[in-house]
Amino acid sequence: MNVFIAKFIMFQTVHRLAAEGYSISKIHSITGLNRRTIKNYLQMDEKAFEAFQDRMSSRKKQLLPYEEFVKNKLLLYSETSAAQMHDWLKEHHADFPVVSAKTVFNFVHWIRDKYNIPVIQNFREYEIVPELPYGKQAQVDFGEYTLRTSRDGRIKVFFFCMMLSRSRYKYLWFTTRHFTSELTEFAHEKAFEFFGGITEEIVYDQDKVLLVNENNGDLILTAAFRQYVQAKGFKTYFCRKSDPESKGKVENVIKYVKSNFLRNRIFHNEDTLNDDALAWLSRTANALPHSFTRKIPREEMYVEQPLLKPFIPEKKIVPVMTYLVRKDNTFSWHGNFYSLPFGTYEGKGSEVVVRQEQDDLVVMDRELRVLCKHVIPAEKGLKVIKSDHRRDKTHEVEMLMLNVANQFENIEAARYWLCEIYKLRARYMRDQLQVIQEMLTNHLQVANEAMHFCNKNHIFNATDFKAIVLNHIKASKPKEEPDVHVLNPLSGHKLDKHTQPEKSHIADYEKLFTK
Repeated sequence: MNVFIAKFIMFQTVHRLAAEGYSISKIHSITGLNRRTIKNYLQMDEKAFEAFQDRMSSRKKQLLPYEEFVKNKLLLYSETSAAQMHDWLKEHHADFPVVSAKTVFNFVHWIRDKYNIPVIQNFREYEIVPELPYGKQAQVDFGEYTLRTSRDGRIKVFFFCMMLSRSRYKYLWFTTRHFTSELTEFAHEKAFEFFGGITEEIVYDQDKVLLVNENNGDLILTAAFRQYVQAKGFKTYFCRKSDPESKGKVENVIKYVKSNFLRNRIFHNEDTLNDDALAWLSRTANALPHSFTRKIPREEMYVEQPLLKPFIPEKKIVPVMTYLVRKDNTFSWHGNFYSLPFGTYEGKGSEVVVRQEQDDLVVMDRELRVLCKHVIPAEKGLKVIKSDHRRDKTHEVEMLMLNVANQFENIEAARYWLCEIYKLRARYMRDQLQVIQEMLTNHLQVANEAMHFCNKNHIFNATDFKAIVLNHIKASKPKEEPDVHVLNPLSGHKLDKHTQPEKSHIADYEKLFTK
């Protein structure tokens, strides 16, 4: 379309929308024009607009001396962008003026119109892929997403997705760890168990978790994954990058999971997330008609499942998961909190490795050294605590009490007094001892006398002890003569500093109350 005609149509559109009552902001959102351009258009009639376009078309172009260079480049390389042309102009012409990118863009666009040089792009040829037979193929892909935690933090989760190509039946499995060959094998086991069988072929990306090398099309699997594939007896197909015809089905599922399931979800722990994912698959992803096939994946699965190859679980694959350690030296697993040896928490990001062995939960550090074992209870919402994991604070407090008592002259009396304080305020004994230690450090002699006074009067509180010490010190200080400020009375006569004001007698008040 001619540039003038296109702009004239936009001019007419702006005036029509304004006549219908649209604001400049609304016209901007509809047309995409700059607000200043819209204001200028509204101030013009058709004659003024035509005159304005004539002036613009006859205006001398600043980059006209470079017309031949730009034209030749576009004839050779039609797909050249205005940004690249701008760089070429600066590279080949030392005298090229300093102009904005928009000026170069308009100039390149003007030359394309003048010499009829369209943008020619190379497109990849695609063809429709026929539906595969039931039981023939599954597709696998990995995704990651950042979720909010229940404590207003952020955590990245990684997930594995497998989908049967014909029925579109899907499976998801989430973890907070980066996928390794071991975790990928475990995810396959979970998926095959979920489907109740194995397809003849599985399609993957050329992922470094599964491939150790690529040699001109000869793909070399990692040793662990190669053994797993041979044991299960399915074929592998690794598609090229950005190949929607080969693996587009499962790639769409990854987007679907992020937008429909994960968005605005709160992360509590891995087990809860995986349970929620299975529930979502049951009620939504596998229960609603597929957008392309218009068939329900769950119903299609009844046809495909009998055609899958039998699945025999691998007993040697044991899930090993890492869990965050809380500040109180516990971790959450399957809805319960389990204690850890004191000192396991070493700051933010502390983790333990957890493995289930029948009815026991084995907890290890990052070097896979066993820290402890717990018997897994049948109930949920419990705190499973081992008594030897709790810090023995009694011995530490006893040592502090002994250290403080030894600073008094009468150690036996001090021990008795501190033991009585501990009976009443065991939870705050450290704070109590800290206050007593402060008085001993600064006022040793007075603190000894105050301790005997507290014992005699059954005062078993460090705060009261401190008050007694400070009051005794204050009372023992000599009284200073008060600094009397002489005020100028209303009469104007100065008062002597020894002048005493008149005092009222209590008898005067008694007379007032007896009237």
